[in-house]
Amino acid sequence: MRSFDGLGFFLYRSASAPGLTEAGLSRILATARSRNQKLGLTGCLHYEDGMFFQWLEGPSSSLVQILDAISADDRHDRVEILDQGPLEHRQFQDWRMRFSDRNSGSLTDWFARSDNSTVDRSHYNNGVVSFLLSLAT
Repeated sequence: MRSFDGLGFFLYRSASAPGLTEAGLSRILATARSRNQKLGLTGCLHYEDGMFFQWLEGPSSSLVQILDAISADDRHDRVEILDQGPLEHRQFQDWRMRFSDRNSGSLTDWFARSDNSTVDRSHYNNGVVSFLLSLAT
C-alpha cells in the first residue's frame, strides 16, 4: 500500500477460500466491525458469488495494518488492491462496516444495467465504489 499522511482509503477484491460458510462470513463481519471501531476505520464489505469487494477508509497507519491482516487471512485468496490513496472526507462515515450481499443488491447486475466499463480499470473501480455507495443510502 502506498504511504501517505492523514485520512485515506483502499478498495480491494478477493476470492473467498473454498468452503466459506454463512457462519464463517458472520465471524469475518463481527471481527471486522470490532477491529474497525478500535482503529477508527469505516467502510463497506460486499460479498457475492464467492468474491469480496471492500472499501475501507481511515487513518493511513490503520489501513496498512488491516491490509496486512487481510492479505494474511486464509479465508481470502488472490487479494487485489483496485484503488487506494488519500481522502478529504469519509464516504462511509456512519458505517464501522456496512455489509451487503447478493440479496441486498448484485454488483454483477448493477454493472449490466450501468454505462460503466468492466474492462477499463478506472471505470471498473469507480463502478464498484458507486455500487457500494448506492447500498449505503
